[in-house]
Amino acid sequence: MPSDSPVHREAGSSPQSRSSSPAGVDTLTLRAIVSTKDAGVIIGKAGRNVADLRDQTGVKAGVSKVVPGVHERVLTVSGSVEGVAKAYALIVSQLVSANPSSPVSANPSSPNTAIRLLISHNLMGSVIGRGGLKIKAIQDSSGARMVASKDMLPQSTERIVEVQGTADSIGRAIEEIGRCLLEDWERGQGTVLFHPGTGEERSGRRSSNAGRRYNGESTSGRGRTSPSPGSPSQQPTNLRTQNISIPSDMVGCIIGRNGTKITEIRRLSGSKISIAKEPHDETGERMFTIVGTPEANEKALFLLYHQLESEKERRVGRDQQQQEEAQD
Repeated sequence: MPSDSPVHREAGSSPQSRSSSPAGVDTLTLRAIVSTKDAGVIIGKAGRNVADLRDQTGVKAGVSKVVPGVHERVLTVSGSVEGVAKAYALIVSQLVSANPSSPVSANPSSPNTAIRLLISHNLMGSVIGRGGLKIKAIQDSSGARMVASKDMLPQSTERIVEVQGTADSIGRAIEEIGRCLLEDWERGQGTVLFHPGTGEERSGRRSSNAGRRYNGESTSGRGRTSPSPGSPSQQPTNLRTQNISIPSDMVGCIIGRNGTKITEIRRLSGSKISIAKEPHDETGERMFTIVGTPEANEKALFLLYHQLESEKERRVGRDQQQQEEAQD
């Protein structure tokens, strides 16, 4: 059974897609947080349930390993949009059947429940849409209710979208969400994946980091070295290179006045960060190249995305203030 894999390179073949899919791949990988109890239901005795799920839908599905003391695990489903949506609908049905005490609607034949999807912060705009129009349309067409969290999860650049409703309505909503993710798959590159327990392990062991991937590049910590305070010249042997694209109009907020912000990000993360002087394609985005250990790069990405989020919120607030002043 595969462990959780990243939401990366979601590729689409829609003619309205902003760019062609990489290597013609047409696969969606969608992750969700589930309780340890629910993970057991999904897997089934001797793995029977998850095996049946794969046979019925053609998807690849698996649940992350148990982290001692952590009561949540990550469910990962990969396949066609239709297959992933059908798989999640079947999973929700299983969970409702296994937990009769879950909240139900007025119609006893249509029990309601919820699934917590993990969505890249950079892709949330594709799901929510301008002014929330997209998420409203998905809710109207599917019959499900969707609640998007505002904050990124600890040590990651993922957020939760909770989809609430019947198994069928959740499946319909997930199909629509999947199509949104496929159309803008490039925005999901560079996502720092959430792993349950990492928030509590910042100062201790980070066993759940092993095998984490960034844009498909394995960053397992084999051969990791930890320089002691007395030997600053010792170089780690597991350096990785990570490239992410940043809109040109946001580069200034990351660099800061006289380079103060990017200098601080470099200092806090321990990664080397270089910035292309010119946009790399017609999108007008500029390439940031991050070089460091997997942990340092993860920290750098988190800080970069946090800075972007802060700037976006500042600009939204400024625009709202200007509109209010204009109305006065």
